[in-house]
Amino acid sequence: MIHVESLHKRFGKNVVLAGLDLDIAQGGISAILGPNGSGKTTLIKTVLGMVIPNKGTIEVMDTPIGNRWKYRQDINYLPQIANFPGNLKVRELIAMIKDIRQKPSDEQKLIGLFGLEPFLDNKLSNLSGGTKQKVNIVLTFMFDSPLIILDEPTNGLDPLALIRLKELIFEEREKGKTFLITSHIMQFVEEVSDQIVYLLEGKIYFKGSITELKTKTGQSNFERAIAAISTHNNHD
Repeated sequence: MIHVESLHKRFGKNVVLAGLDLDIAQGGISAILGPNGSGKTTLIKTVLGMVIPNKGTIEVMDTPIGNRWKYRQDINYLPQIANFPGNLKVRELIAMIKDIRQKPSDEQKLIGLFGLEPFLDNKLSNLSGGTKQKVNIVLTFMFDSPLIILDEPTNGLDPLALIRLKELIFEEREKGKTFLITSHIMQFVEEVSDQIVYLLEGKIYFKGSITELKTKTGQSNFERAIAAISTHNNHD
C-alpha cells in the first residue's frame, strides 16, 4: 500500500527525515507517533505530495508518486488544522468539496451521525472548534477511498462525537481500508491502532503491535511504554 525508502528531508539546516524507511501493508490502522519535531507531519505530507523530499522514493498503491498527482484522488486526508473560508456556509463547503473531488459521496449519513443538520446554514467562521472538526470529519469520510490519513482527528471533539469517530474508523477498516493516524491522545491510539510506528529524529525507531511495544519496553501500560521508548532513546 505504502512503500517509503531512504527518505530525506531538511528545512534549511534542520534535518527532519533522515533516511526513513517504512512499509505499510494494505488494510488496518497504523498510528504514527513520536515527540514534537520527530517528522510525523512531514512524513504524512511527503506521502500526500505536499512536501517534496530531498532524497528517497515513495510508492503509494504500487505507483511511484514522483510528479504525479492523480493518486491523491484515492486518499482521504483530514489535516490537523483545516483553514476553510470563514464566509462559506457548511452546506456550501460540502458542495464545493464534492465539486472538486468529482466522486460519489455519502455526506447525508455522516451529517446525521455527527448531528450537523442544525449547522448547515451557519457560516464556518461562526462555528466552535469542535463543530468545525465534525465538518472536517464529514469531508474526509464522505468519499470512498482505500487510504485514509487522519492528522490529530480527535481535536475538539466531545465524548459522543469521539465515540462516533471510532465507530466510523472501525467500520471503514472492516471494508479493508488502510489508515494512517497521528494523535497525542494515547487512549485513542491504544483503542484504534493495529500497529504503532514510532519516529525519533527522522527515523523509524519502533514498528509493531502495542503488545510488542509493551514487551520491548517491559511496561504493561501503553502510555508508560511510549514514555519508556522516548526516555530510553534519550539515554542511549
